[in-house]
Amino acid sequence: MMTRINDESPIADLHDETSEDRSSNLSGNRPFAEIVKSALSRRTVLQGSVAGAAAGFLAPRAALADPAEETGPLRRGRLVRFKGVSVEQATVDQTLPTISDDYTYQAFIPWGTPIEPGATRPYNGEPDRRPTPEEASKQVGLGHDGMWFFPEAPEFLDGPQRYALGSNRRGMLCVNHEYGTNPHALGKSFPESLTDVRLSQNIHGVSVLAIEKSFRGWDVVASPNSRRITVNSRVAFSGPAADSPLLQNPAGNVPLGTVNNCGSGYTPWGTYLTCEENFNGYFGANGAFDPSARQARYGLSANGFGYGWHVFDKRFDLTDPAYVNENNRFGWIVEINPFDGTELPTKRTALGRFKHEAIAIAETPDGRVAAYMGDDQSNDYCYKFLSALPWREAIAQGVSPLDEGTLYVARFNDDGTGDWLPLTIDNPLLAAEFADQAEILIFARAAADILGATPMARPEWTTIAKDGSTYWTMTDGDGVFEGGGAGYILNTVDANGSAGDSFIWTIFYLCSDSAGDPDLAFDDCDAAYADPDGRLFIGTDGGQLYGLQDQVVVFDTTAEDPQPVRLLVGVTSDEITGWTHTPDQRTAFTNIQHPGNGNPALTNFPLPYDGVTIPRDATLIIEKKGPGKVGS
Repeated sequence: MMTRINDESPIADLHDETSEDRSSNLSGNRPFAEIVKSALSRRTVLQGSVAGAAAGFLAPRAALADPAEETGPLRRGRLVRFKGVSVEQATVDQTLPTISDDYTYQAFIPWGTPIEPGATRPYNGEPDRRPTPEEASKQVGLGHDGMWFFPEAPEFLDGPQRYALGSNRRGMLCVNHEYGTNPHALGKSFPESLTDVRLSQNIHGVSVLAIEKSFRGWDVVASPNSRRITVNSRVAFSGPAADSPLLQNPAGNVPLGTVNNCGSGYTPWGTYLTCEENFNGYFGANGAFDPSARQARYGLSANGFGYGWHVFDKRFDLTDPAYVNENNRFGWIVEINPFDGTELPTKRTALGRFKHEAIAIAETPDGRVAAYMGDDQSNDYCYKFLSALPWREAIAQGVSPLDEGTLYVARFNDDGTGDWLPLTIDNPLLAAEFADQAEILIFARAAADILGATPMARPEWTTIAKDGSTYWTMTDGDGVFEGGGAGYILNTVDANGSAGDSFIWTIFYLCSDSAGDPDLAFDDCDAAYADPDGRLFIGTDGGQLYGLQDQVVVFDTTAEDPQPVRLLVGVTSDEITGWTHTPDQRTAFTNIQHPGNGNPALTNFPLPYDGVTIPRDATLIIEKKGPGKVGS
């Protein structure tokens, strides 16, 4: 997601950072805030530190747990034992990150790093220049966000085995590049030529890098599979909407690119999923533009976010009749094979088109996959996709498990239950408004409106817990609880092991519940990752209490009273997002995004402060000083 501005830098004023907080949902559907208030009047729906949850709400989670864990090695307090970062430690110098005394970090692959050694001249933050478009197409981009590490492993190991048994020292790292403002990326507030636009476009997208650990630490190494995927890279479409006329332009241009790559996910078969979020901000109008109802539902406007691409690149001009459907080609989840640089990134249309924040995949008891996805805008929805075939069977047949199945949207009920509503043309309500299934998927938001889906407080990341349940981060409190709040973590448990059409929900944690304790306080929960042992890592994006910058906190979800422990605090005006680790969990990776909002007067990260060098997004490699896993 794009962070809220928490400084007065003029660099920050040129980008529309509040679009996600402005709802485009005119459905009038009953919002989650009202449902929670009704539920609270019936019984408590909170668990953890807020209040003891009612037995009816906790029963599904308890049923999934291993009873031995209640008194065995995963007893309360066992999983998270590191010393948390204090407010005093984190506010001494906010030009560089602060990490727990039990850990070290290495700043890695900052913006401008060649994707292969010697591929191009690096950009090191020199204030008097920026990369050329050609250089940028061979460098790590700007706006580091979602990510995943794919360890090198023998071919006979399938995806899950690769993640568990692969190399801890070598593999492919996929990193999203969500966005970079014009002043940060170009050194000017508005592009003056197509060359400027190409540079801006080439710092967006995805980096796929081969990395290796030696006695010097981690380095980028050569690989035929290393590559940059930008908004001008060739891509493919698959699934029910792939051949829809709504994805074709009179210009006949081939499908190109991915943009505003926010959160991410990974598949059991070993591929990377990158999520297109605020794609609407890159489109604009060179003439009079009156958005249709469906265009307005996706936030398309005459000025976009001020990138100015539409002035020099016709693909992004909403008034150019030759490219009338170009905007429909964005807002998808894109699958990338990290170990095959020749395979086209593929947009999986069965997963629906909206502002995808992230995706988490669970395997059902019969071997199918369920994919959980949030639509990151105020008053938008939670979605699930359920594949038609078991994933191993689909792969054996040479087809994608993500191309055939059912897309659902969530309706929450005030008794603590919920329903997954299928978005299919078989429903008469949808058949009356849409020509076919492809049109439903392309305009999934509009279809979900019709079915009465529940508007949420900006659904962000999703992650699958050790017990099989799903955690969802909601960045905004949105008036759900008295006095508002700064976001919360939701937990859902599907019937029939992710294969069912109903679920039970609880509030796992309210960020506002931590506000009174400086050692616990965090706001605006965003990035999320649940590790195989039961730890939950949360990255934040927004103004933090007690003068803190954005941070990473860790929960022991197996504890009776889960409380956050502060692992890391970032630099001024950044966002901390993305999380992945090596198979042994002794090395973790996370990202510092838009440090200082690009203002060198605030920070020069990853370099020490000099007040001049342009700050650059970078990955942090985190390792424990002694034995143990990251977060333990």
